[in-house]
Amino acid sequence: MSHRARSVRHRLGSCRLGWIVVLLAIMVAGSVGCASTGRLRQAVYFRTLPPGAPLPSGAYCASAVNSSPLPEDRSANKAYNRRKGRPVGARFLAQDGPAARKLARRINGNFTGTTIDILRWAACKWGINQDIVFAQAAVESWWQQGTLGGWTTNRADCPPGNKPGQDGKPGQCPITYGILQNTYGHGGWPAIARSTAMNADAAYAIWRACYDGYEAWLNTMPRSGRYHQGDVWGCLGAWFSGQWLNPPARGYITQVKDYLHEKIWLKPNFRF
Repeated sequence: MSHRARSVRHRLGSCRLGWIVVLLAIMVAGSVGCASTGRLRQAVYFRTLPPGAPLPSGAYCASAVNSSPLPEDRSANKAYNRRKGRPVGARFLAQDGPAARKLARRINGNFTGTTIDILRWAACKWGINQDIVFAQAAVESWWQQGTLGGWTTNRADCPPGNKPGQDGKPGQCPITYGILQNTYGHGGWPAIARSTAMNADAAYAIWRACYDGYEAWLNTMPRSGRYHQGDVWGCLGAWFSGQWLNPPARGYITQVKDYLHEKIWLKPNFRF
């Protein structure tokens, strides 16, 4: 993730507040269990794995998710959900160091399924509690992969081939895309816009790089407190604001926690 991409996300932070988740099977016992509410009952449940923990493969997670598939609530996502992603280039997470680059090599978006199952797959693969993933995706896009955001009038920030105005806002183009609102400049373009699995895969690779302690650059930015590994919420806030626990990050964290507390994805008005 380049410094330029980070600065773009920081500039866009305040614009998006309004619209804006095991190991080997024997080790997974502490991280996987049965969900206990609503339609998630009887489904495999994925929890957060500690910093530096061995992460399960995408193939293992696909098998685990497919052992208890869940129905589609977002029919508009079907085309996006049928598309797999692809590996990212060498620049993805390059400035976060060799360990982060090793994480980036795991990104491929190699899963298809319903929207909720794609989110479960990403939660499993990157070792983050699936309910946090559900809540964050609701804040970012209401689980809609077709969501566009981060509108800018700066043509230089537009994705290649995207002219201001072509996506419905005169003189503007979007630079954040999909279910987790990935910034196109982070890498993985255009698969992050075309594939739900790729979008979630790339987003939580970035989260894991932060959570494992590889984003030391956060301590060079304005911040409230010192960045450190193992802070689930600080890293979610940094995804939004590009800074560590600054006011926009804290506001975003509050939004995600609110949706997590009410389990917004189980509400009748969330399903369509």
